[in-house]
Amino acid sequence: MRAGVGRRRAQTVVIVLTTLLSVAASVLAVGLLVASRAPFDRAFAQQQGAHLTVQFDGSAVSTDRLASTARASGVVAAAGPFAVTSVRPQAPEDAPPAFQPAPLTVAGRPSADSDVDRVELIEGRWVGAPGEIVLEAGAGHPGTRTGERMVVGGTELTVVGVAESVGESADAWVVPTQLTALAGQRGTGQAGKAGQPGAKPRYQMLYRFTAAATVADVEAGLDAVAADMPPGAVAGSQSYLDVRQTAQENTAAFIPFVTAFALLGLAMSVLVIGIVVSGAVGAATRRIGILKSLGFTPSQVGRAYVAQALLPASVGAVLGVGLGNTLAVPLMAEVAEAYGTAVTMIPLWVDLVVPAGALALVTATAFGPALRAARLRTMDVITVGRVPAGGRGRRLRHRLGRLPLPRAVTLGMASPFARPARAATMAAAVAFGALAVTFAVGLGSTLIAVNTDGDPDRTGDVTVHTVSRPEEGPSAAAPREPADAAAVASAIGAGPEIASFHRAARTEVGVAGLTGGAPLVAYEGEGSGSGATMVSGRWFDAPGEAVAASRFLQVTGVGVGETVVLSEEGRTVRLRIVGEVFDLGDKGMAVRTDTSSVADLELRFMPSAFSVEVTPGTDKARYVDELNTVLEPLGAQAEITATGESGVIRAMQALIAMLTLMLVAVACLGVLNTVVLDTRDRVRDLGVLKALGMTPRQTVTQVLTSVGVIGLVAGAVGVPVGVALHGWVMPAMGRAAGTTIPPADIDVYGAPLLGLLALAGVTIALLGALLPAGWAARTETARALRAE
Repeated sequence: MRAGVGRRRAQTVVIVLTTLLSVAASVLAVGLLVASRAPFDRAFAQQQGAHLTVQFDGSAVSTDRLASTARASGVVAAAGPFAVTSVRPQAPEDAPPAFQPAPLTVAGRPSADSDVDRVELIEGRWVGAPGEIVLEAGAGHPGTRTGERMVVGGTELTVVGVAESVGESADAWVVPTQLTALAGQRGTGQAGKAGQPGAKPRYQMLYRFTAAATVADVEAGLDAVAADMPPGAVAGSQSYLDVRQTAQENTAAFIPFVTAFALLGLAMSVLVIGIVVSGAVGAATRRIGILKSLGFTPSQVGRAYVAQALLPASVGAVLGVGLGNTLAVPLMAEVAEAYGTAVTMIPLWVDLVVPAGALALVTATAFGPALRAARLRTMDVITVGRVPAGGRGRRLRHRLGRLPLPRAVTLGMASPFARPARAATMAAAVAFGALAVTFAVGLGSTLIAVNTDGDPDRTGDVTVHTVSRPEEGPSAAAPREPADAAAVASAIGAGPEIASFHRAARTEVGVAGLTGGAPLVAYEGEGSGSGATMVSGRWFDAPGEAVAASRFLQVTGVGVGETVVLSEEGRTVRLRIVGEVFDLGDKGMAVRTDTSSVADLELRFMPSAFSVEVTPGTDKARYVDELNTVLEPLGAQAEITATGESGVIRAMQALIAMLTLMLVAVACLGVLNTVVLDTRDRVRDLGVLKALGMTPRQTVTQVLTSVGVIGLVAGAVGVPVGVALHGWVMPAMGRAAGTTIPPADIDVYGAPLLGLLALAGVTIALLGALLPAGWAARTETARALRAE
């Protein structure tokens, strides 16, 4: 009796743990899927965001004609025209040497309220007079807050507010008269240099369309707006779909693999809860017969066992909701940071629907077997379990006994065939676990490769910075000016261990059609791009050529083989994109080219960095020490190149590990419950074997062998499916993040790794069977022989 009570308690604990982990995994996955999409859409609807932002050339079209585009086909609302210009703010006093802020797209708007793009003030107030400026929250000037002053386009302005434009129509706003002055000063500066009159500012129109759900809809709206415009009037455009994708880039990459884990978790939850609950009811078949003999009807028996299963399942569901919400807190913070909104919790309906679904599954799983057993004849139900069901698989057991293997091993190998249905359900649970492990290993391997290959500037054994890192502490000296790049290059080139080296310099430039511009990396020297991973095309090798990251090409609509126009204070150059480079830095918006290709822009670059390749066999540490003795007087510093890891990838890896452990734990619980049931049904057989001399160690071997065979077969099924799932999810993750993951980073499964993963099923099965195997080994022979 004590053994029966102990087994029922064990089954109750298994039901609680299974429901807890299943509900937690499902709440986490579903909650992330829902919350990751909501913030942008909600803010866009509230602020009447612009489906399309278009810049027009003020010298090619009048403002009256621009205003008439509000009546174009498909336009439901419009705002503007607002004068806009691109200016570069002056760096704050505490900025690093040679630091240059990114250009700001400044618009002249008299009010934050509008029929389209109602700008929401987060802090301060709206501009009311010349000399004031409001900054966009996502493009705030470093070191400047409300009430402070900043220099923009040579004019000192006071920051009076911080606002949010959901469609990112501009980086800052001033009153229209101030905008005219800013554009005039910029034009005067150019004229003074080039002998030309001041430039007329461009104008911005904001549109909402009747249909704007797809790229084709927005493009059709742009065509309708531009239909009556003179040639060259449209200077650039920006779709809200591109802004939406950029806003979601941090969390969007989570969605495909979270979805995969969610589906795996739900499927495994259904399976394992079914195994556990139906097994618990099946183990009580004889007790059901006793209840029938006492006058209980089949319906009453079914309801009684549903209640017995629902009580522990309800406890597990409540705990699972709490665990899922707790685990979601850091991930919800990621969502909030990506969208610039307050941290949101998992929606309440998710916390209600997921556990309700789990309890409905428990109800259906428990009621069916209990009702079937209750409908049997009372005598048949009472006698179930009194006679050992060892007849099935006897012939196979005799054949396996002829193998030159220990008897405990052959008995274990034959055990699954005695109850094939139970073995199949256990195999399914283990296969899901092996699938999850394979999928997780592939994800982790790909993320490591992506983190390495996603940095085109990672090449080089040694990196030389032209600005020495300042010492820390109160006695630290102020940062020095950047070292002369030519002198540093000469010092590097004088070393005999050099194979090649090149210089990379960074800045921000304007790009036609984009607000705020884009990062530019310019190279000089040999070996640039030698280690860059290309998605398509090739690395640049001639003046006028460039490569760009995937998101840049998507946002601008430029393809490989087409040209892009870069600008700086009225000066422009055209570059032909010859390749799409795999680049995860700079939000995927960087353009890379040779220094000579952008010489006409007369750019001021950030301090340069040199990538140095040393000859094979060179002691890098010794080389860096020797090089630093030469560079120190110049103000430069060398170090061995190190690859960092992004916060998003770290968050992904942590989430993968967490979800995988949860799924493996659920699979192990399924194995544990099945082995407990099987051991209980075969306890008299074990007693006979013990009476014939089987030792506890042999008993453990028999039990573990029986599940090991199932684990081996399940692993052979789960591993290929996990590989296939990885091959589908990783490209989807890349598309969600606005990039294309190279095939070499997806094909991470080699033969040795697959061999190890094939053992994942065996490992899960053995882990789940350890406890019941130990219980079987400790069972006394006399008690086992008396068991029914």
